[in-house]
Amino acid sequence: MVTRRKFLTNCGMAAGAAGFSYVKLGNSGILRGNINTGKSAVMDFRYKPYELHLKHVFTLASGSRSTTPVMLTEIEFENSIGYGEASMPPYLGESHETAGLFLSKVDLKKFSSPFLIQDILTYVDQLAPGNYAAKASVDIALHDLVGKLMNQPWYRIWGLNPDKTPNTSFTIGIDKPEIVKEKVREASPYRILKVKLGQGNDKEMIQSVRSETNKPICVDINQGWTDRNMALDMIHWLKEQGVVFVEQPMPKTLVDDTAWLTQNSPLPVIADEAIQTIADFKNVQGVYSGINVKLMKCGGMLAAYTMIGMARALGLKVMIGCMTETSCAVTAAAQLSPLVDWADLDGNLLIDNDVFDGIKIRDGKVSLPDRPGIGVVKR
Repeated sequence: MVTRRKFLTNCGMAAGAAGFSYVKLGNSGILRGNINTGKSAVMDFRYKPYELHLKHVFTLASGSRSTTPVMLTEIEFENSIGYGEASMPPYLGESHETAGLFLSKVDLKKFSSPFLIQDILTYVDQLAPGNYAAKASVDIALHDLVGKLMNQPWYRIWGLNPDKTPNTSFTIGIDKPEIVKEKVREASPYRILKVKLGQGNDKEMIQSVRSETNKPICVDINQGWTDRNMALDMIHWLKEQGVVFVEQPMPKTLVDDTAWLTQNSPLPVIADEAIQTIADFKNVQGVYSGINVKLMKCGGMLAAYTMIGMARALGLKVMIGCMTETSCAVTAAAQLSPLVDWADLDGNLLIDNDVFDGIKIRDGKVSLPDRPGIGVVKR
């Protein structure tokens, strides 16, 4: 069986063909003269559960919720601390219990340097199958720590232009017309809206949004449509309403129907639930127009960076997304945003108990903090 890390390595050429190469760090970890990676220092890893409170009940095709469990992680090395996060909405199948069980197995003291990113993440990945959100929490904290030791943000380490970040969409969950209109008014600072559909009131949702604004819209069906002909009719109607793309319109198991829909659709069809990890590329090529990359689905920043390169090599559009998360995980994802076509980085804006300060949205556009690592500080 091909593991996720083996698949990542095997697909390195595809990423390179798209013009991307993950930063290669020497085993010594010495990138600057003043970085001390003496063998006496060890990495101290810790974690704690936390629960996010949503400002509004969040409803999509699969159900509703008002909270999201997360696990907050830290890696400390030579007086620097890297922060990470695992966000675990229901469909991921992870929880405080599963994440705690997995993270209890993580022993980073066996590694002499945090700069051994590939070795460390290969070790973490091989501890147990799945658990991608929990793995992402280690990956994010490790990247944050290394960036702080280098005194550079990750977008700069990757050589990305922070001026090329996209606008982010703001999510409008399924609700009654008067609540939808209220949410649209609250979203006035944003240039594009993401509207959840798939519960049978799709036209009512769009009409409610359109009664308040003529901004571009993207829609996320969350696998809510099951008839391809109905789906195609709806997409034609949605295009007339100013929709720019459709995300996961049909169940990921309906591969042939989705491929037919994409071929005939006047709008791009983006895979979300259909692609979670690197190994899922075999399920989307020739079936979708693009992919939605999320750190919690794929296992963190390293896998996400690789997936973006692979998608470009295959001619796919790319969106960088998030779950309901604190500014920690959202800002980590934002480091990749200059590479993508669209961003949906509003998870921290949907909660009222964020414990970090990081990404900012200025005039609807992602603004990356000029801080080392992933760019967050504790509040």
